[in-house]
Amino acid sequence: MSLRVLAGEIAACRRCPRLVAYLAEVGRVKKREFRDETYWARPLPGSGDPRARVVVVGLAPAAHGGCRTGRVFTGDDSSQFLARALHRVGWASQPTSTARDDGLRLRDVYITLAARCAPPRNRPTPEELRACRPYLVRELELLPRARVVIALGRIAFDASLAAAAEAGWGAPARKPAFGHGAEVELGARRLVASYHPSRQNTNTGKLTRAMFDAIFDRARAILET
Repeated sequence: MSLRVLAGEIAACRRCPRLVAYLAEVGRVKKREFRDETYWARPLPGSGDPRARVVVVGLAPAAHGGCRTGRVFTGDDSSQFLARALHRVGWASQPTSTARDDGLRLRDVYITLAARCAPPRNRPTPEELRACRPYLVRELELLPRARVVIALGRIAFDASLAAAAEAGWGAPARKPAFGHGAEVELGARRLVASYHPSRQNTNTGKLTRAMFDAIFDRARAILET
C-alpha cells in the first residue's frame, strides 16, 4: 500500500449513500461563480509530502472548495488561511491554494481530513465519521516520519485521537478536552489542537491570524526538540 494507491481507493469510496448523493448534487448544481467548471464531486484523499513530519487534519471538504477543485483545502477562504500559515513557516511554496494546478508544493507537511466527502450543512454524522476513519488510520500508518498532528477543530481532534490509537501511536488514559492550543502526547508523537479556520471563526475573531500562526510555531518548535 502507498499513499497514491490509497488515494485512488478513497476517491472511489461509496460507503455513505447520503454523502454520495450530496456530492452528485453539488457537482451538478454548482455555485454560480463556478458554473463553467467541472467539479471533482468525489471523496477527497489527503495531499502533501509523503515524508512529512507534520500532519494537518481538517473536518471535511468544502462543497465549493475541495469538492470542486479535487485537492484538500483548496479554493475557499479556509484554504487561503491555512496556505498563508504554512507558507509563513516554510512548509508551503506559496501563500495561496486555489486550484490543483496552481503550483503549490507542500514540504514536510501532509494535509488530510476526518471526513472525505462534503456533508450537508458541513455536518457529517457519527456513523459517516466512523466509516471514514480507516482511511485516516492508514494515512497515519503510511507517514512513518510523522511527529506532530495539528487537528483543526473538535471533530478533527476527536478523529485524530481515535485514528492515532488504531494506528498504534498510543492513546491518553483519559479523553482530553478540546481547546485551541491543547496538546496531547501520543507515544513519541504530539497532537496539537486548533480552532478550525472556517469563515465563522475567522470573521468573528474567534480565530485570529496570530492565534493560528502560534499553532504552527509550536509544531515547528516540537520538531526542533
